[in-house]
Amino acid sequence: MDIVERDGELVFPKGICRRGREYARREIYNPCRVLTTTVPLLGGEIAMLPVRTSKPVPKAKLIPAMREIASITTTAPIAIGDVIRADVMDTGIALIACRNVAAK
Repeated sequence: MDIVERDGELVFPKGICRRGREYARREIYNPCRVLTTTVPLLGGEIAMLPVRTSKPVPKAKLIPAMREIASITTTAPIAIGDVIRADVMDTGIALIACRNVAAK
């Protein structure tokens, strides 16, 4: 099945549902991904805290976002969902903790 652009409008083959069309449009015009990584954690039971973005980040901003995140260090205790950075790359997307970590 091919998706074709004709006169600036996407033309989909028959049988593609509404959600599939919306997904295809997003992937063509503004592909985004949830960014998962780790940041150093001071004073905790583990040395690196798993984190992720609260929403998908535009693919064009993934590498710059990783560079920004590489400069972050946080301190225990941490709870799942704690905001580590409120606004990554001026996107309005938060970086949040993915694990509970108690202080040593």
